[in-house]
Amino acid sequence: MPGACAMTPELQRMEWMPSPPLAPIDSPLDLDHLSRMTLGDAELEQEVLTMFAEQAVRLLAAMATLPAETGTLAHKLKGSARGIGAFAVADAAASLETAIRIGQDQPHAFAALKEAVAEARAAIAAILKH
Repeated sequence: MPGACAMTPELQRMEWMPSPPLAPIDSPLDLDHLSRMTLGDAELEQEVLTMFAEQAVRLLAAMATLPAETGTLAHKLKGSARGIGAFAVADAAASLETAIRIGQDQPHAFAALKEAVAEARAAIAAILKH
C-alpha cells in the first residue's frame, strides 16, 4: 500500500521500565509542592516542616475542647498545611470549618483532623531523620 508505514519484521527488544504512577502516591505530604514553595532549599524545607509540626500540635491542643475560636484555629492550620503540601490536613481542617459553620458532627471532624495531623507529623519525622 503506497504511503502506509511499513512494519519491519525485526522489533528492537527494550528492557522493561516501570511507568510513573497515574495518580500521586498516597502520602500525607506533597514533596514536590513543598520543594516549589521553598525554592528547592532543603534546609528551608526542614525548618518549615519543623515549624508546621510544632504549630499543628499547638493548634490541635487549643481546639481539643472545641472552643468558640475552633473555626479560626482550623482555618489557620488549613493555610499552613496547604503551604507545605499537607493537603489531607488542609482538607480535614476545611471539613472542621464546615462542620462548625453548619453545626454538625464537630467531634467527628476534629477526630479526622487529628488523624490527618498525626499522619503528616509521622511523615515529617521520617523526613527530618534523613
